[in-house]
Amino acid sequence: MDESTTLETRDLNLWYGTKQALLDISIRIPKNTVTALIGPSGCGKSTLLRCFNRMNDLIDSARITGQILFEGDDIYAGHTDVYTIREKIGMVFQKPNPFPKSIYENVAYGPRIHGVRRKEVLDDIVETSLKRAALWDEVEDRLHEPALALSGGQQQRLCIARSLAVEPRVILMDEPCSALDPIATAKIEDLIIRLARDYTVVIVTHNMQQAARISEYTGFMYMGRLVEFDRTQRIFEDPTEELTENYITGRFG
Repeated sequence: MDESTTLETRDLNLWYGTKQALLDISIRIPKNTVTALIGPSGCGKSTLLRCFNRMNDLIDSARITGQILFEGDDIYAGHTDVYTIREKIGMVFQKPNPFPKSIYENVAYGPRIHGVRRKEVLDDIVETSLKRAALWDEVEDRLHEPALALSGGQQQRLCIARSLAVEPRVILMDEPCSALDPIATAKIEDLIIRLARDYTVVIVTHNMQQAARISEYTGFMYMGRLVEFDRTQRIFEDPTEELTENYITGRFG
């Protein structure tokens, strides 16, 4: 694998029982970039995203063939520790899902699980993670208040901070702004662009304008296939495939 590639799939196929959801997906996700996955509902975007940290393992009927490589290692190899994979490849979901704990305890949760006990170390991790998630200035005097008292946009940034606290290298985001108002969405988008300086970000979005604003690379998916993958500007201004152009121009979707 090229050192500039963080994630790669090779001839990836996935079935839920007898229904095939992904067909021969081969994609290379560049390091320290924002990559957007777009396409109509049910095209396989979120299914592909969940493959990258083996979330589909939680579905009994799911079966996969092909390879998924993270920094050159096959994450489905027999010796792979799934928990380590999910630590290094974090996930932020469509709906903010903070734990029913304090703001501080939400961020400290992951480090505690991994054996961090010293208060001064946890304090530093919490502050650093909240700053990276652009939330510290809004909550530094409220760390021991319930996380569920935060606004929706703040809760989503808290979930991002919680992911960052275990020092991932990749952050997967499944429609992270779909439940947010425009102001909160703008904050998350600004945050995503900043995060790509230090992390590889893969985002699923139904919002093509959002993909155009924040991503450097875009993959267009349709009916379980990756139709086209290229630099975002090329996808939106000069796509190779007619199907991509038809979607981008609103002829279907």
